[in-house]
Amino acid sequence: MRYAQGGGLTDAERVARERVRLDAVARFEAGDRNRAIAGALRVSERSVERWRRQWREGGAAGVASKGSPGRPRLSDAQVARLERELERGPLAHGWADQRWTLARVKKLIGRLFHISYTVEGTWRLLRRHGWSWQQPARRAIERDDDAVELWKKEVWPRVRAPRRPATVGSSSRTRPASR
Repeated sequence: MRYAQGGGLTDAERVARERVRLDAVARFEAGDRNRAIAGALRVSERSVERWRRQWREGGAAGVASKGSPGRPRLSDAQVARLERELERGPLAHGWADQRWTLARVKKLIGRLFHISYTVEGTWRLLRRHGWSWQQPARRAIERDDDAVELWKKEVWPRVRAPRRPATVGSSSRTRPASR
């Protein structure tokens, strides 16, 4: 089944759908026909046929909800461990610089817990647990802010040329009117 914007059912919607299927099971046991069940529950006959087949093969458990089809979730203990590992930094995990990218976090989750997340799923996981996107400061490691300020105050005023040379008496001249 496809849902708009790639979404699925919420937990409440999943419970409501399961309730409808279990209603259908009660009607199967009462001997009702598929068409009557579909009309009463306002679903398609094909759905009722599929539920009846599942019910015959697995009983009421055959039509029970299988839960969220989403990716496996990390437990609270695993999230706490992931946060500790992220705080250690990328260098501690073998990367050459100090940037945590989503691809690196995804790879770290796979290494630590043997669970595969997508890059987007990794972003959702981090955001859900209070992590935010960070833009690294684009500065050279060797930069000396004090020396930069000193240069701005002392050297720059001497180097900077005036925008336009000042001329004396230029404002008193007028242009002859053209005829």
